[in-house]
Amino acid sequence: MEVRAKKALGQHFLTDLSIAQRIADALVVPEGTIMPALEVGPGMGVLTQYLLQRPEVDLRMVEIDTESVNYLLLHFPQVNGKLLEADFLRLKLEKFFSSKFSVIGNFPYNISSQIFFKILDYKEQVPQVVCMIQKEVAERIAEKPGTKTYGILSVLLQAWYDIEYLFTVGEGAFNPPPKVKSAVIRLVRNSRTSLGCDEALFKTVVKTGFNQRRKTLRNSLKPLVRAKADRCGWSEEQIAEFVADPVFDLRPERLGVEDFISLTLKLA
Repeated sequence: MEVRAKKALGQHFLTDLSIAQRIADALVVPEGTIMPALEVGPGMGVLTQYLLQRPEVDLRMVEIDTESVNYLLLHFPQVNGKLLEADFLRLKLEKFFSSKFSVIGNFPYNISSQIFFKILDYKEQVPQVVCMIQKEVAERIAEKPGTKTYGILSVLLQAWYDIEYLFTVGEGAFNPPPKVKSAVIRLVRNSRTSLGCDEALFKTVVKTGFNQRRKTLRNSLKPLVRAKADRCGWSEEQIAEFVADPVFDLRPERLGVEDFISLTLKLA
């Protein structure tokens, strides 16, 4: 029995066993502990089989594809009771994990960004993420300020996680082969407990800035500046004085996490 790769689900099944082993090994478990972990999209279990071989990993899986679920239950009977047929993006993860858990998987490329946004919602519960994603997205997430690839996900994830680009994976490691190269990255929760600013506004500032990334922040953040001016009852002269700050001359890719925090405090 084989599982058909479904384009609508962004499925590209990993077939290179050595790559699967390396991904499984990249999940770091402190010595003497048991780590709950959730595999997203196990497919035909190529990665799952190596995770099941690690007794220090308490593995659960979530898979949206019924055909894959049936395959896993047939070929890996030990996953019975640990495999959930559901859409990861719709799951209330707190129902399944009462404490911290790591996330691992070969993420469907068409929803990888949404998966990361979901993980950010659970950042206090997710200390580590190991995943294979499109190489371009992996580079963007791990990128430092000042480059064209640096963007929204770079800032939001780097605010809470230390990100390590582990290795590149060629197209031939999959069936069917994707049209792009892939990469494996590891995210480890940093020591930050608070941004020191309004978190919702921080996200809005980052997203608003990058949504018009070719413009300077003076232009892209006009709606947020105007909202603050209205709250404070500023005159046009006061607005002009506010946006005279040199930070507004910059484009968003020039700002690091701390810079965006400072900018959020200014706009609060």
